[in-house]
Amino acid sequence: MKKSVITLLLLCGAILSAGAQSFELSLAKALEIALSDNPTIKVADMEIERQDWVRKQSVGNLLPSLSVSGQYSYSIVKQEMAKGLSFGADNSISTSASLSVPLYAPTVYETLRMNQTQMEQAVENARSSKITLANEVKKGYYNILLAEQSLVVLKESEKSIAETVKNTEAMYKQGLASEYDLLSAQVQLSNLRPNIIQTENSIKTSKLLFKMYLGLPASAEFTLVGTLDDFAEEVAMATVPTNSVDLSNNADLRALDIQSKLLEQQLQLVNASRLPTVAAFTNFIFSGNDNTMDFSSMMGGAMGGGSSSTTKKNEWWWQNPLSAGISISIPLFSGGKNINKAHEIRNSISQLSMQKDYLRQSVNVQVESAFNNILSAREKMTSNEITVRQAEKAYQIAEVRYNSGTGTILELNSSELSLTQAKLNYSQAIYDYLAARADYEKIIGEGFEIDTPNNNLE
Repeated sequence: MKKSVITLLLLCGAILSAGAQSFELSLAKALEIALSDNPTIKVADMEIERQDWVRKQSVGNLLPSLSVSGQYSYSIVKQEMAKGLSFGADNSISTSASLSVPLYAPTVYETLRMNQTQMEQAVENARSSKITLANEVKKGYYNILLAEQSLVVLKESEKSIAETVKNTEAMYKQGLASEYDLLSAQVQLSNLRPNIIQTENSIKTSKLLFKMYLGLPASAEFTLVGTLDDFAEEVAMATVPTNSVDLSNNADLRALDIQSKLLEQQLQLVNASRLPTVAAFTNFIFSGNDNTMDFSSMMGGAMGGGSSSTTKKNEWWWQNPLSAGISISIPLFSGGKNINKAHEIRNSISQLSMQKDYLRQSVNVQVESAFNNILSAREKMTSNEITVRQAEKAYQIAEVRYNSGTGTILELNSSELSLTQAKLNYSQAIYDYLAARADYEKIIGEGFEIDTPNNNLE
């Protein structure tokens, strides 16, 4: 964590000092920054800290509690008895201290167990946030590489078509090409420009979203390390995962398991609220009263510990009773609230059990889908790789035929379009594999570690 913060500070420092100068980001470094500084991760970490404070509050209910109070009162109208006799002093001062020690508190014990499970839930939520964020960062990284590589392909095509337009224009002036050939080449070049602009805009949007994942300022400029083609060999050599996997680390299933555990503990807490509670207590009271506010006699009486038969009328009368005992609280009737609450929780447990079964089926479908997407993308990549080589050869033949006058502009345009599409399809297949692999890792609850297999490209 500390290393990630230092890394981010260095990056921010580089941005501020270099202005718009770009810095490089590898996938591993991007994950490191995101998992350290993304707001959702910070919130999840703060929730773990909050749950720790909640647990300490519950522990406090088992510790002794001590309270001290004080009071002064002046009798404006005293109590009277028959024949107009009144009693009591004008001034009264009292202080008291109370100490209570829980001996048996079943609800507190169950609350502590719930606090432990709530801490597990907070930790699991943090892990789930990291898994989701890592998936978004990876797919965002791959998406930028795909857009950048697509832009390269489109600009190569633009350059090739521009050369064709130039050659065709020269041939047209010499009477070796028709006006149709020239217009056809110019139209193909014009049609390519909107795709280039759209791709450039896509790169800008993807980078803005990527900066949000990493918690970088919108003004930061960066370039990604490598290209999508750099992953081609890795994809070809990678071991295809199996569709029969252990789903014990799936974030959604783990969340429901913890929620189910919490409901069981809530039921135990409700049942514990019907049990008696036992506590030991000690009370001490120190009080005095008099008809004057003679502090000298007040202090003397207090030091003397009370009064005697020679007590004067205006002397303070002090008392200091001390008591100790055990209190037992037994709940007998609460309007049926606890019984109805228990029924409500049991109903929730039954609902959650059905949700877990349905979710497990859904996760199995997701695993199968991700597995099929991985296989499909890998097969398409292999097929498209062959198609690219064939399209390159076909274009070379069409170009030679056109320049020699034996081919038509339609053949050349068609072969150019086929080559461009084949290259785009090849890049898309690589992206599809990497994205499907990232989704697969998210489903099985992996892939958020910094040193994952697909993160080694530096």
